[in-house]
Amino acid sequence: MIVATVLGFVLLGLVLLLGLVLPSVTSPTVPFGVRVPAQRAEDPTVVRQVRTYRWRVLICGLVVAAVGVGSFAATGEPLLLPVSVLVLVGLWYGCFFLAHQEIRAAKAAGAWFEGLHQGISVDTGLRTEPPRFPWRWLAPAVIITAATAVIGVVLYPAMPQILAVHYGANGLPNREVGKSVGAAFSLVFVQVGLTALLGGMAAAIIRSRPDLDPAHPVGSARWSRHYITLGAKALLGLVAMIDLGMLGSSLLMWTGTVTPWAPLVIVIPVLAAVVVTVVVLARNNRERGQDGEDTGLTHRDDDRYWRGGLFYINREDHALLVPRRFGIGWTLNFGNPRAAMLLAAVVALIGLVVIFRLGG
Repeated sequence: MIVATVLGFVLLGLVLLLGLVLPSVTSPTVPFGVRVPAQRAEDPTVVRQVRTYRWRVLICGLVVAAVGVGSFAATGEPLLLPVSVLVLVGLWYGCFFLAHQEIRAAKAAGAWFEGLHQGISVDTGLRTEPPRFPWRWLAPAVIITAATAVIGVVLYPAMPQILAVHYGANGLPNREVGKSVGAAFSLVFVQVGLTALLGGMAAAIIRSRPDLDPAHPVGSARWSRHYITLGAKALLGLVAMIDLGMLGSSLLMWTGTVTPWAPLVIVIPVLAAVVVTVVVLARNNRERGQDGEDTGLTHRDDDRYWRGGLFYINREDHALLVPRRFGIGWTLNFGNPRAAMLLAAVVALIGLVVIFRLGG
């Protein structure tokens, strides 16, 4: 229980910290998901909303943490801590949406794009010479998955007849099933599915449409290529660490090891990989390639395709992934039919976990 409690507090703190720093790592021309001209990036409304947003997120985080701690102390139920994290995420979006609406209203009232020459910039070289897929970064995940399968095959005859397939908050098994191929290799199947899914997403990132700055097209295209490659590598590194955590969890199950520190076997590698991924991408997220000649153009005002500032829906855009407007990374184009297929794959993977881990 102590382990689960510590992890819950760490996760809550990381979510709060991420919410506070996101405005600083987001492109200055899309504050809170609203497209604004570069000369309006430091508008008093934008500056005020950034400050107000941070105060709101901080207060919400402290209140949620206090309620979560109080509820846990009163009931001793550690699941209240993950629920607190979900509540904080919901409140974070509320704070984001309020800032989004205020900036959007100020933009409309002040006609910020009036008289400006809007345009788009395209890197035509992405079709003929796209960034190369980082196969070497995929290799660790494939090797770890293959090693897990081989170790499982070797250990299968000597495995306990009863396998622990789920652990409680205290680190002790709370669900056991009879030995079978499905139960013993459940996490191997998940490894295969997750590696294929995230490997495919890394390939989609390589082929994603960049959001180039029409004022500095050359420098922006150069930065975009660097960031796309970096994002694909970060995602592949993340899946390797997740697979490593599943290898450790499988070994606990196969050897019948019972320890209160079992949750750390999966959580620590994954949490460390997530933190490193976020830090690496955040440090490179604002380098927009402002060098080179200024064309005098500004971004096209395309807010109509972004619902609530976070969700991109454009049926005329064939891109599957586009750069996220608030925060780091990429988001799906929910107007693309392939997005539904990708979401279906995620649901299928979750279903696989449920079938093998809970269904026995």
